[in-house]
Amino acid sequence: MTGVQTCALPISWLVLRGTKTLAVRMAVHEKNARCIAAFLDGHKKVKKVFYPGLKHHPQHALARRQMSGFGALITFEMGSLKRAERFLNGLSLCILAESLGGVETLISHPVSMTHGAVPKAERKKLGLTDGLVRISVGVEDVGDLLADLKAGLAR
Repeated sequence: MTGVQTCALPISWLVLRGTKTLAVRMAVHEKNARCIAAFLDGHKKVKKVFYPGLKHHPQHALARRQMSGFGALITFEMGSLKRAERFLNGLSLCILAESLGGVETLISHPVSMTHGAVPKAERKKLGLTDGLVRISVGVEDVGDLLADLKAGLAR
């Protein structure tokens, strides 16, 4: 019983400590995500960007009404598995990981990572293509993030 109590105390303390800076961190996450979404949306190697902060997103108006910001998750289509792999292999700052939501920028390729066990026909029904990439934008300097994404897209 004592072990559970001592284990719970540090976790609760860490959660409380993290909530003190949550609003500030989320503001930076979203500010960076808006810049990155706009950059990706205008890049010739990116076929489509899914981010509710973009005015052409089908749920942009709904998100504007329901949310105080648009968040830090961006999904985009590279067009093929080969293009997605080439892009991901060209990154150095963005961390390839299945997790999303850290303070660092994390990027994933659902078809080869989180949804790798899902049959291809089912993935197709869900809209999970071989060229789909997801990015959870972190709080790093946005210039550094853009430079990393540019390097990946240049490959």
